[in-house]
Amino acid sequence: MKPARTKIPRKLLVKKGSQTSLKDPVGVYCRVRPLSLPDQECCIEVINNTTVQLHTPEGYRLNRNGDYKETQYSFKQVFGIHTTQKELFDVVANPLVEDLIHGKNGLLFTYGVTGSGKTHTMTGSPGEGGLLPRCLDMIFNSIGSFQAKRYVFKSNDRNSMDIQCEVDALLERQKREAIPNPKTPSSKRQVDPEFADMINVQEFCKAEEVDEDSVYGVFVSYIEIYNNYIYDLLEEVPFDPIKPKWNSCSTPMRNTDFVPPQSKLLREDKNHNMYVAGCTEVEVKSTEEAFEVFWRGQKKRRIANTHLNRESSRSHSVFNIKLVQAPLDADGDNVLQEKEQITISQLSLVDLAGSERTNRTKAEGNRLREAGNINQSLMTLRTCMEVLRENQMYGTNKMVPYRDSKLTHLFKNYFDGEGKVRMIVCVNPKAEDYEESLQVMRFAEVTQEVEVARPVDKAICGLTPGRRYRNQARGGPVGDEPLVTEVVLQSFPPLPSCELLDINDEQTLPRLIEALEKRHHLRQMMIDEFHKQSMTFKALLQEFDSAVVNKENYIQGKLNEKEKVISGQKLEIERLEKKNKTLEYKIEILEKTTTIYEEDKRTLQQELETQNQKLQRQFSDKRRLEARLQGMVTETTMKWEKECERRVAAKQLEMQNKLWVKDEKLKQLKAIVTEPKAEKPERPSRERDREKVTQRAVSPSPVPNAPPIRLRHRRSRSAGDRWVDHKPASNVQTETVMQPHVPHAITVSVANEKALAKCEKYMLTHQELASDGEIETKLIKGDVYKTRGGGQSVQFTDIETLKQESPTGRKRRSSTAAPAPPDGTESEWTDVETRCSVAVEMRAGSQLGPGYQHHAQPKRKKP
Repeated sequence: MKPARTKIPRKLLVKKGSQTSLKDPVGVYCRVRPLSLPDQECCIEVINNTTVQLHTPEGYRLNRNGDYKETQYSFKQVFGIHTTQKELFDVVANPLVEDLIHGKNGLLFTYGVTGSGKTHTMTGSPGEGGLLPRCLDMIFNSIGSFQAKRYVFKSNDRNSMDIQCEVDALLERQKREAIPNPKTPSSKRQVDPEFADMINVQEFCKAEEVDEDSVYGVFVSYIEIYNNYIYDLLEEVPFDPIKPKWNSCSTPMRNTDFVPPQSKLLREDKNHNMYVAGCTEVEVKSTEEAFEVFWRGQKKRRIANTHLNRESSRSHSVFNIKLVQAPLDADGDNVLQEKEQITISQLSLVDLAGSERTNRTKAEGNRLREAGNINQSLMTLRTCMEVLRENQMYGTNKMVPYRDSKLTHLFKNYFDGEGKVRMIVCVNPKAEDYEESLQVMRFAEVTQEVEVARPVDKAICGLTPGRRYRNQARGGPVGDEPLVTEVVLQSFPPLPSCELLDINDEQTLPRLIEALEKRHHLRQMMIDEFHKQSMTFKALLQEFDSAVVNKENYIQGKLNEKEKVISGQKLEIERLEKKNKTLEYKIEILEKTTTIYEEDKRTLQQELETQNQKLQRQFSDKRRLEARLQGMVTETTMKWEKECERRVAAKQLEMQNKLWVKDEKLKQLKAIVTEPKAEKPERPSRERDREKVTQRAVSPSPVPNAPPIRLRHRRSRSAGDRWVDHKPASNVQTETVMQPHVPHAITVSVANEKALAKCEKYMLTHQELASDGEIETKLIKGDVYKTRGGGQSVQFTDIETLKQESPTGRKRRSSTAAPAPPDGTESEWTDVETRCSVAVEMRAGSQLGPGYQHHAQPKRKKP
């Protein structure tokens, strides 16, 4: 029965944007390298295993505010100066290799300033292998016995793998072996002593739960991103005598066959993953072979001598380890020939170029251009991290600028949920790198807040597990070694043709008899040899049995000694257990006492908090009551001030009215006293009195509809100068003596610059209605000055108030109010006091007063 076909894990991955996928933050670790000189100033201090603190060096302590700042930064884990390569690998890279073997992707890159230890962390040094050789060693330790034969998996140009059958793979191997190529890696070649110490990893590390019913293949590729161009470091460029030759520093050279490779392009496969088109992928079978490929590409990498480092990396290097996995068929003999069952996982190890200012590297020319491109790509990486963090924290949907740099565009799938992302921040604690280290710490702080979708587990092929070992148990093929029977049969001479086509054939049978006799003779020789070897093997077995017996006796004696030691240790353990129980009992009592004290402390703290809250409430009530009382006092004060002002104003108005009435009475009395005695006019008729009464008024009325009188103005006290008489349009023309008048003045309704330029004085007429209903006129006066700019300014100097009031308390009596007394005596009208108390009417032209004429009632004589 043919096994059910399933899809490869790539198609089952949860794509970006899925709301159901879980997310993990980017793991950011920090590694502090030791100082080069013991007397150097240190600006970085490791506080604990997750925190570092930056101290401002002496030369930078005075910042903008003049303060001394100490900043702390937290990481997932901090590795100090005494951290070994093995400890760093176990924490950071070991989980990524585990995921790689189980079909998941991973990205690990080192970031930091030049000279901070990035390349040492990634590659290592003689005797201290870095993360890269340790990852390779763990991979081959895990899948060493399950590797497929060479060329069973074949890479294509579409970022996927094809499966070849055993015959095609054998032909491919014979074809490659027939072409001698000294640069082709081989697992049988001797290890290059230049890097032998780097891959000599003493600690054996192996992944857990490796799928034993699958075969594996490992492919490696090595690229660099230089000046935002991608170059294949494993590409073999043939010698071309026509093209010019260049060295690794982009300068012409002679007597060499190196031609710079062409830059590669980024493309997207059918699963929307980015890859480098046309990149060389080499199948490797061992750690030595893989590291030899890496070392060959490392020699082509762009490095240069800068002010900060003698061999400074001028490009970003990316070493990709691609693990291909395919299940065995149902019999467990060969690889299942279904392309959909292939699982491809990739681990990318990235060594970023140094991030520092160009003025510190003293870069010029090509070095300056390289530094600019390095900083630009790293700045794009920072921008992508910031936009990703903003989109995740605030729910925005800003576009992440992956395409601005080849570095970010190549790894966009990892940040969109194609695998785990880990970053190691390498820092140098010397004071000269303080500002660059500060920028590196800030970038790390932003990066560890970015979350990446967690990849799902790979799909199961659906075949019965345990196929490989079940086939070996029933005598199936085991590896590449032929069976013993096949070797014996191949050693016998071949049989001649046994076909008889002619009766007279006398050669076929003798040849056959001769061949069979030779085979019989060989068989007899092999039987004799077999008996000899069996006797020798029996003797060896007897010797081995005796040696085993002796060893058993020796081991038994040792075991007896060990048992005595163990019995003594058991007694010591029992004594320690009793002592431990006693101590545990004491600890239990102390814990109970501590619990009681903690409860009492908690109760007292609660009471203290209650009292504090009560005091706080009382204090709040007191402040609120004080504020309320203050408001009431202020309100009452304002109320009484307004009432006092109102009463004072009313009293002033009342007193002014009384004074005005007294003045009027005195004026009328003066007019009566000083009036010359003339002939007595005839008493007007009653109708004429009524008519006169209707036309009489106590004082000139400010109302516009008052009876017109001959126009006469009150001359202003300031007449005599050249004035601007500013009368607004709202001014009421009362047509009385209270109307101010300035002769030879320029009268305007709106003040303008032309009128001010012709005069030396300015007067503004302002009218308002007083509280008694009368019109109050204010003359606001000022002097006109010329300014330096050619204009005019007014400085107010005086306010003249004009107000007319009607007299109160005056009685009007008609001539018919009291008839003439019959006894012929003079009427009450002849009495001065009576005449003054009666409303009188003045007329213009009279000489009795200022512009008024007094009409008195003549005495009526008896007929």
